Amino acid sequence: MCAEFPSLSWLDFTPEKALKGIRAVVTNTIKDMKAQHENIPEPLSSKNYNGKFMVRVPPEVDRALAIKAAESGVSLNRLASAKLSGN
Repeated sequence: MCAEFPSLSWLDFTPEKALKGIRAVVTNTIKDMKAQHENIPEPLSSKNYNGKFMVRVPPEVDRALAIKAAESGVSLNRLASAKLSGN
């Protein structure tokens, strides 16, 4: 699969063949989109990220995380970042 084109996929017997196949499908799709003057998604790898996003959680989760952060002596932001990164 290709994250920028979630409706496209390619299955094959090996990961290498699958990657080669999805690359070909994406290349052809981009050619078709250009011919139709459609907007082409920006590759995720070339986007700039500012490190900020908003997450809504239930109030009880917010409270529990705030307590955990205070007990650990860190900010809620630092606790959430560590949890999201798997630390």
